[in-house]
Amino acid sequence: MREITLSQAVNEAIAEEMRRDATVFLMGEDVAEAGTPFKVLSGLVEEFGTERVIDTPISEPGFVGLAVGAAMTGARPIVDLMFGDFIYLVMDQLCNQAAKQHYMSGGKLKVPMVLRTNMGATRRSAAQHSQSLQALVAHIPGLKVAMPSSAYEAKGLMKTAIRDNNPVVIFEDKLMYQDKAPVPEEEYLIPFGVANVKRTGTDITFIATSSMVQVAEKAADILAKEGISVEVIDPRTIVPLDEETLLASVRKTSRAIVIDEGHQSYGVTAEIASRLNEKAFYHLDAPVLRMGAMDVPVPFSPALEDVTVPTPETVAANARRLCAGEMIHAA
Repeated sequence: MREITLSQAVNEAIAEEMRRDATVFLMGEDVAEAGTPFKVLSGLVEEFGTERVIDTPISEPGFVGLAVGAAMTGARPIVDLMFGDFIYLVMDQLCNQAAKQHYMSGGKLKVPMVLRTNMGATRRSAAQHSQSLQALVAHIPGLKVAMPSSAYEAKGLMKTAIRDNNPVVIFEDKLMYQDKAPVPEEEYLIPFGVANVKRTGTDITFIATSSMVQVAEKAADILAKEGISVEVIDPRTIVPLDEETLLASVRKTSRAIVIDEGHQSYGVTAEIASRLNEKAFYHLDAPVLRMGAMDVPVPFSPALEDVTVPTPETVAANARRLCAGEMIHAA
């Protein structure tokens, strides 16, 4: 099987869906001539033209609103939001309009729209371009939220998102665009709400999202040398969430750490940990531990920025303490 980058995988997924369905189009800032700042969409305008790959003005509320209207009237827009931090600008269009139209119309209207954006610190982009805001939209009923952890996941989840009749938000980690992974040449889709058990183990479960999957796997490698067996699970989508796979793992291992790059307070880690505590309490030998980003704006200073998010070493250290029976409190 060939290996391609996550960037190439996203590009392929969008191109294939645009060839398959003439109602699919792409819009956003610098998506045509520039191919976005990360060059993920390079080459699409040459194939599909400027009527289907549309450069927009720097007006996120405006073009996301246009996408919602287009989706309600028969199109399948893919909206490129240059940085995930800009979600703050489109909360009304996304959370009040796109998320609620199906419900408010008694099922008569649907909004098959994909909002693809990015997330992640340790990229030296400072406080307004480094946030991981997936918890904000996961909180809103009516939105689906996908978080690919590799090129394989990125392609399969994107194709599923484009074909979904509901609004979907996809968060891609900026640091992973050049990461390679095996991706089949033949078509495949990854269903939403089906977690991926990346590694089986017996002593502790790591549930990790996006780039934190790689952090969890590296921590598991460290612990394996010490005789601690780790099960690593990638939920793939946080809405819908594959509770059964997560619960089955925790019931087996009796310990869990949930790892996500969003801020720790009121975040994805809190929600997943709460569900595990509620539904697997009598199988637990220790409280479920959360590990997220520090509750501070992301610093520009490299030395400070690097300590704001979980690392393989910090995850491994907490796992050792949990397995040893020590009580740990979330920071």
